[in-house]
Amino acid sequence: MTLRPLAQYLPILDWGRRYDRGQFTGDLVAAVIVTIMLIPQSLAYALLAGMPPEAGIYASIAPIVLYAIFGTSRALAVGPVAVVSLMTAAAVGNIAEAGTAGYVTAALTLAFLSGAMLLALGLFRLGFLANFLSHPVIAGFITASGILIAASQLRHILGVEGEGHTLVEILASLWAHLGEVNPITLLLGVTATAFLFWVRGGLKPLLLRIGLGSRMADIGAKTGPVLAIVGTTLAVWAFDLGSRGVAIVGDVPQSLPPLTLPSFSPDLLSQLFIPALLISIIGFVESISVAQTLAAKKRQRIDPDQELIGLGSANLGAAFTGGFPVTGGFSRSVVNFDAGAETPAAGAFTAVGLALAALFLTPLIYFLPKATLAATIIVAVLSLVDFSILKRAWAFSHADFAAVSVTILLTLVFGVEAGVSAGVITSILVHLYKTSRPHMAVVGRVPGTEHFRNVLRHEVETQPHVLSLRVDESLYFPNARFLEDQLARHAAEKPELTDVVLMFPAVNEIDLSALESLEAINTRLRDADIRLHLSEVKGPVMDRLKRSHFLGDLTGEVFLSQHEAVCALAERR
Repeated sequence: MTLRPLAQYLPILDWGRRYDRGQFTGDLVAAVIVTIMLIPQSLAYALLAGMPPEAGIYASIAPIVLYAIFGTSRALAVGPVAVVSLMTAAAVGNIAEAGTAGYVTAALTLAFLSGAMLLALGLFRLGFLANFLSHPVIAGFITASGILIAASQLRHILGVEGEGHTLVEILASLWAHLGEVNPITLLLGVTATAFLFWVRGGLKPLLLRIGLGSRMADIGAKTGPVLAIVGTTLAVWAFDLGSRGVAIVGDVPQSLPPLTLPSFSPDLLSQLFIPALLISIIGFVESISVAQTLAAKKRQRIDPDQELIGLGSANLGAAFTGGFPVTGGFSRSVVNFDAGAETPAAGAFTAVGLALAALFLTPLIYFLPKATLAATIIVAVLSLVDFSILKRAWAFSHADFAAVSVTILLTLVFGVEAGVSAGVITSILVHLYKTSRPHMAVVGRVPGTEHFRNVLRHEVETQPHVLSLRVDESLYFPNARFLEDQLARHAAEKPELTDVVLMFPAVNEIDLSALESLEAINTRLRDADIRLHLSEVKGPVMDRLKRSHFLGDLTGEVFLSQHEAVCALAERR
């Protein structure tokens, strides 16, 4: 096998052989910044997923390295993300209790299943399947998930017990324990949240005003979560707040990721199959959207099928190194890009930084309050909440509005699995509804031209004995009967009709059901002494028609253009 074909499956062979000192410098700087950002994020998302804190760091080491080898994005930063962590907690929480060995094993198995699915989809080049989840539905699901995630973390801010995977369950649980609020935990949580919100918009301008350069000020602003962690950890340590009811992280193993083994129990695999599939779809769509957005800024290309292989490998790596499902994160990827990452090596350097943190820094977070990690999550996910999608969808498409609304409502009321399942089903149903009633227009010639336009929109020339009907959609089983009905309706309105021309400029595909409808139309028109013609038929469609008896039975002709058809039929009148 030559180097070039192998590089299709191992992109590192492509960019790696051209790697230079300038790229190394950019990648190293980006890695330092992302590592600083990723340490608190990893701990926080492990908390969200119901996993031990160290699992967040473990899930950010081997997966990043594997993605750097197999992925195609130069800036995508892979690791735990909010939505996937929430979906992990929802899926595994139905099987085992958080904090138990069974819970960890189930999370490892979930990562394994997700990785295997993504890898299989990539090897069989099935990345197009993710297109069945529309962007409005994704936006609705992420908005609802952001609300759920923020609500689920309020218990850590309040210092009370809480449970539930739906908004109703979470709020009911918080209300039931409202009398148990720990004032010190609440003070720490609110202070950390307020500080982190201020950091997002206020720290960089402050650093610029005191004389720091733009790049250093930007780096300093990214350390905001670290400052919150340091400040609250010192406060807990100095005033022994742990003994006063403040929940802390506690002991975190001081080691590299361990070698772990997911369960291959048929019963557990069957229970996790659907959640793993949903996590794979959502994770891939979120990741590929970020990767393509960042790649476009540097005119780079992303291969969706290879991305599936990269993300699949990353999840398999998480499964065998003590992690949980991962994908490409938006915030850290943007930071990675803005910090100057030139190649996926930036991710590998980040993994080295996290490995060093796992080896040497974990004793320092013993007194870290969970309220601070909850504040980190809340501030991160509230930026995902975007209700403006409802207004835009309503103004543009009521069908899309319905899909977004159903997704948001079901996610909040019934949980993430029900929400994303409904989103997938609704996306497909909306697509089928739209294509089952395709736009069709009676057209006429614009005077003095060879252009044909809708008679309802333009002043055009028509002939009383010719009906020209333009079909603006491929023809297949959901809309084949609709074509018959529309044609019959228009034909009944023209008593002098002798010829019907179906314009096919937008028809890219005709399936067997549509072919049978065309044959039925041809037969009915022939019985009424009306000839059926086609115009502007695309080559692939004509190739398929030639493989049937339709063209031989056609009462009329197939014209290259609508202008040619109208001229020929005018002469035959």
